[in-house]
Amino acid sequence: MKRLLRRPALEMPRLGLPAFRLRILVRSVFLLLALATVALSVVLLQEEKERAWKSYQHGFERSQSEVMARLRHPSGQLALLNAGHQQQPAGSGLAPLLLPYSALDFDDQNKAQQAVEMAGCAVQYPDGSSLCAAIGNNPYAGGFIYLVGSFYAGELVPRERGVLALEGVHRARIALDMRGEQFRWVAPFEALAPQGTVSTRGRLTGFVDTGDAALDIRARPVRDFRGWLWQSGNCRDLAGAMPGCARRTFYSIRLPVELFREALFQKRPLVWPPEDLGAMRLRVQMLGPGTRTALFDSNTPGAQPAASLAEVGRTLLPGERVQIRKLGTSDSEAITLNGTEVQAEHPAPWLIRFISWLPLDLRSGAQARAPEVPSGLDILDTPTGNYAVTFTGNLRGVELGLAAVATRLSWYLAAMLGAIALAWLVVEVGLLRRVTALTRRAAAVSYNVQPGHTGPRLGDLDVSDLRGSDELGILAGGLADLLQRVKDDLAREQLRAQQERDMWHAVGHEIMSPLQSLMVLHGAPGDPGHRYIQRMQQAVHVLYGTASPAEALEAADVTAGRLDLHAFLRHVADNAHFAGIDQVVYAGSTGPVIVRADEFALEDVVTHILRNADRYRPAGTAITLALQASESTASATLTNQGATIAEDLLERIFELGVSDPGLPPLASEGGHRGQGLFVAKTYMAKMGGTISARNTAGGVAFTLTFQRLG
Repeated sequence: MKRLLRRPALEMPRLGLPAFRLRILVRSVFLLLALATVALSVVLLQEEKERAWKSYQHGFERSQSEVMARLRHPSGQLALLNAGHQQQPAGSGLAPLLLPYSALDFDDQNKAQQAVEMAGCAVQYPDGSSLCAAIGNNPYAGGFIYLVGSFYAGELVPRERGVLALEGVHRARIALDMRGEQFRWVAPFEALAPQGTVSTRGRLTGFVDTGDAALDIRARPVRDFRGWLWQSGNCRDLAGAMPGCARRTFYSIRLPVELFREALFQKRPLVWPPEDLGAMRLRVQMLGPGTRTALFDSNTPGAQPAASLAEVGRTLLPGERVQIRKLGTSDSEAITLNGTEVQAEHPAPWLIRFISWLPLDLRSGAQARAPEVPSGLDILDTPTGNYAVTFTGNLRGVELGLAAVATRLSWYLAAMLGAIALAWLVVEVGLLRRVTALTRRAAAVSYNVQPGHTGPRLGDLDVSDLRGSDELGILAGGLADLLQRVKDDLAREQLRAQQERDMWHAVGHEIMSPLQSLMVLHGAPGDPGHRYIQRMQQAVHVLYGTASPAEALEAADVTAGRLDLHAFLRHVADNAHFAGIDQVVYAGSTGPVIVRADEFALEDVVTHILRNADRYRPAGTAITLALQASESTASATLTNQGATIAEDLLERIFELGVSDPGLPPLASEGGHRGQGLFVAKTYMAKMGGTISARNTAGGVAFTLTFQRLG
């Protein structure tokens, strides 16, 4: 398979770090993007942990308050007092419960019904019937079992006084099994006058049940058996009162239990509630006239039990635990309620450890890496004693729940990191590697066109593997085409330079002949024109065979020797009027000053400066030449009055082609091209000297500095 990037044929230079700046920048951006994504996920997970923990603390406190409120409620106390012996209703009978009240006001329907509903002791049956069988928490209020409930029945048929037959009336039949003994009662309904909203009410008169259909003529009512029936006037299914429709019938019965009373008068300490309360069994039946089928039977299956501590435990959050211990007892007798443990997912173990490692900032100025599990203690006061209620939270559940959420979100994080990696791979392979190849090859071209490396290799750049329809391919193709055009232009420029050089050869040859004749005519040393003819010959030698002024000056050979700068400047001042520059005044030393310079080149330098000074000075003002000397250097200063040079041009006026843009039109008519000062600087450099310009109070001063030779 053809390689994407081929080694260039040109000599490859060693590239520095800036050449890879773009590549480093792009890689750093992708790396920072990936790190920022991970850091953002960690920060969000930490904040979510803090919120979840704070929310759990609030929920834990709220759950603790709710549990204590339910335990302080009569229904909660009923569940707590009967936690040791409460049982589900079964066909074998109901076990009486211990009420949070000392006794029930069973003679009042509203009070009895309200007390039962608040305590939640009623067992609910599928047909809508209910029954609460319970004893009071105060044994000295009497040893009784209370039966409070309701059922549906048609119009009640009462027993007339003196009637012994019971099959034609409504009646209650009750059976109690306790401590190996059986107690049976039958209580026919005896009507009383209606009262309030109750359409029918009456007593249930209790007799000892012998199992016969009629009472014995010698039967007497049980003295402490008390019972009541109240029937509503509204039908169960229809509004109003319809003859024969089923109506809710409420009953309240107090059963005398002789075994309870006997325990009150025994000499040994009284234990209340009785230890065998859960072993007692009660059965209550409500019978109608003319049938042996019970309208209500407490042994009917499918009944829902009374309130229990299990309902309190359902309010706990997963993992929470409540321990209820009666003061004065051991921990082994404590009741423990646990919240349901819900674990729908199984998060990764490393994720759970990572979440546990994340710090929590729950207090101002402090961090808790491993916060304590929340807990609480409260005291519950009941009629039978005080209970210590201990609450324990579950931090592990918070972390597990957060880990389950983080496990689902980790797929999104992995997808984002994968997208970043894919984008980097596309940019790296599809763009950066090609940019690097193009950079190396372009650098090779630039390196090979430097002095000593020019030649036909300029056109050896091969970008055929980088061409394409995308931006980089277009750029590579354009660069290759541009280099080809540069090569063609270079060939044409070389041809033009050769032609121009040939032209200067011809011009120089034609000018040298008349100059030789002029030299013969003005050959006397005292002839003023003799020096200027020599300068013209020197200029022709400089331009002979040269293609441009800059190249000519760079190639000119200036021989610096010993020159008396004092005599030279005096000679220039005395003969300046021959060059059309009047009023040139020399103010120098009285003795010779020998410097390293070339007489002809220096005269050319001074002439260019004098012409510039003459161009800018006001009419009638003088140009001053001054000479200063030290042990190692000597300097000549040419000063003129007039306009100053702009500050931004002081350093640039010695460059080729730079002239003052404020020159008057007459100054430009002579073809001024900004070449004189460039020539002056070049000659001074070849003689080992320097030239500088500065603005003075009334004009401009140019200073020429030379090496003094003694």
